[in-house]
Parts: sequence; structure tokens; C-alpha cells
Amino acid sequence: MERLRAKVATWPYPVISIMAAVSAFGTYTAMYAFRKGFAAGTFTGEQYFHVDYKVWLVIAQVIGYTLSKFYGIKFIAELKPGQRAKSIFALIGASWVALLLFAVIPAPYNIICLFINGFPLGMIWGLVFSYLEGRRSTEFMAAVLSISLIFASGFVKTIARTMRDTLHISEYSMPFITGALFVLPLLFFVFCLELMPPPTAEDIALRTKRTPMNAAERQQFLKRFLPGIILTLIIYVLLTIMRDIRDNFEVEIWASLGNKDNTIFAKIDTIISVIVLVAMSLLILVKKNLKAFSIIHLMIIGGCVLIAAGTILFELKLIGPMEWMTVAGLGLYLGYVPYNAIFFERMIATFHYRSNVGFLIYVSDSMGYLGSVTILLVKELGRPSISWATFFKEGVLVVGIVGGICAVLSLFYFLKSARKHNSNEESQGELNIQTV
Repeated sequence: MERLRAKVATWPYPVISIMAAVSAFGTYTAMYAFRKGFAAGTFTGEQYFHVDYKVWLVIAQVIGYTLSKFYGIKFIAELKPGQRAKSIFALIGASWVALLLFAVIPAPYNIICLFINGFPLGMIWGLVFSYLEGRRSTEFMAAVLSISLIFASGFVKTIARTMRDTLHISEYSMPFITGALFVLPLLFFVFCLELMPPPTAEDIALRTKRTPMNAAERQQFLKRFLPGIILTLIIYVLLTIMRDIRDNFEVEIWASLGNKDNTIFAKIDTIISVIVLVAMSLLILVKKNLKAFSIIHLMIIGGCVLIAAGTILFELKLIGPMEWMTVAGLGLYLGYVPYNAIFFERMIATFHYRSNVGFLIYVSDSMGYLGSVTILLVKELGRPSISWATFFKEGVLVVGIVGGICAVLSLFYFLKSARKHNSNEESQGELNIQTV
């Protein structure tokens, strides 16, 4: 492997970046096959304790995923590069075994299998992103990786529902078989990621060296940027909740809106994917980290405006369901994807803080998914009769308004903090000159 990695290091930098981007996208898309296959089912008519069986499945998986994010704060922050590939295989393998158990254990006892499935999968994003961070082409690679967040869910659900309808596979076996289709692609793409050479000296100079963080270093980082991190968490929790509802109950939302086309998920998500990919990839052209960090804030603010405006227009019947779901989905992902990829990347580079992106993503994700499972429980126990389409419409309107306000405040905070940081660096530089 070392000889192959050394050979790849001699390739042109753009070629290495493209290989890494495609491999990261492929790896995370393959992971989605082990995570979202069950969401393509409806499990119609099954209820336990007056709660739909599918809702129990979603809650169980999200609880596992949420606990994984809390554990991942330590696990991903302290991860060493040599442990990445074997960790990916072990974690996804465990989740696949859980899907096999889901297929053979009768309901409702198999609900626990979705919890077991969700826990290991929650750490895959941090493992994959750790191959990409701290490089001058991270925006491009992260943009391609992040498209899997949009594309993979609709893609996997389309494959799963097609198999169910054409091959007459049961909804209980469907998740395991869907995962089986992606085992070989997963092995291939992770192998390609392992060929990635470490960041170059130029990468480190431009983006700051990325290092594992112990508990004391993690606490110090949070204290240093606490106001901005609180605002970030508010936005991210709101975005995660509604993005997760859209992801898990898209079939039900579309059914409420009168559309039962199995290919609609992939069609709309492909459009959104291309737009978000272009918007994020263009940031590679912005060399100044603070300027790029500000543009990312504007992207998030723009996403919130799209969500609110599209929902209001739909409520006024000025646009139809297709246009609303496209605009709302685009706004959600314009806000959500940067936090999973380039927001923290440029934040670290702006303040030259030795740390790693994985730690920050998992702090955000742990809060985001905790909010997601809480809202699911509140909806099912407090407003069980409301349709998912109505619930989604009300929720995204809150996200658009509150998220937009918090994003503006976050931009002001980080700009002020950056000016103070730069002023302190200039003062320290002058002091060093005088001392010499």
C-alpha cells in the first residue's frame, strides 16, 4: 500500500483531488445503502402503542445515530490515519449484520435492530472526511462528497422501491439486499481513499495542520469560539431536524401531496445536487480564508431565505408541490451541506487553530440528531394526526426564519472575532520585531 500511495503522490494534484472526491462520494453513497434502504418501505397498517411501525424504526435508528455522534466527538477527534479503513469496514459490516437480523426477527422485536444499525453508521462521515480535510482543494472534494448527502438517499430509495415492486421482495428483506448490492463498490472506493497521500507542505501552509485533539484541547476550542458555536448549533439543529424528516418521510410527504412516482426522489435530488455542487466547488477559487468563510455564511443565509420564501409562496398557492419541494430541498441543503464540509474547514484555516474538522462536525451532529429524535417523539406523541407534509411545511418555515437570523448573527460574530485575531497577530509580530 505504501508503494502505491507513493506512486499516486507523483500524479498531478488535480488528478489526485478528483480521485479522492469521487472515492469519498462513492464510499458515502455506498454507506447510505446500509442506512436508508428501510426508509423506502411504508409498512402500511402496522402500529404499536398507537405509533406507526415505520416511525418506531426511524426513531430507533436515529437514537442509535445520535448516540454515535456523541461517541464520535471523542472517537473521530482522536482518530489516527492508519485506523480509518479498517474502522469503516468494521462499522458498516456491523450495520449490515443488524439489517440481516431485522429481516429474520419478527416485528416489533426487530425494531432494536435499527438502533444497532444506526450506531456504527454515525461515525462514517467523520472517517471519510478525515481523508479530505486540510488541503487546498478540500472545497472541491468536500463538495463532491457532500452531494452524496443529497443524491444517495433518493438513489438508494429508488433502487429499494424498484426491487420491492419488480422482484416482489418483502419490505423486511429489502434493506439487507439493498446493502448487498453495494458491498463491492464500498471495498473499491475505500481502497482508492487509502491511496491518498498526506497533505503537502503547501496544503499545511494554506489550511493549517490538522491534528488529533485530546479532551483538554477540545474544551479549550469550544471556550474560544463559544458564542459562534452556540449560534451555529441553533442553525444546524434546525436544519438537521427538517432535513432528517424530509429524508426519512419523503415517501409519505409526496403521497400527501398527491405524487406516488417512485423516481421523483432521484429526479429532484439530482437537480439539487448539481446546484449545491457548483456553488460549493466555486469556493476553491477563493484563496483568502476569511472571505471564503463569509461567503459560506451568505450561502447558508440564502438557503434559509429560499426555504422561507418557497414555503410562503406554496402556502399562497403561487407555486405547486413540485416547485415547493425542489426549492425547500435546495434551501435546506444549501444551509445543511456547508456545515458538514467546508464551514469548519475554513473556520479552522481562518483562525489558524490546530485542530480537526471531525471534532466540530460531531459536536454539531450530536446536537442535531438529538433534536431530530426529540421532534419525532413530540410529533408522534403530541400531534399524531398531522400529516408529514403539513408538519414538514410548518417546520421548514421556522427553519427559514430562525435559521436566517442566527446565520446573520453568526457572520457578524466571526467577522468581529477575526478582526480581533488579526489585530492580536499584528501586535505580536510588532512586539517580536522590537524584541529582536
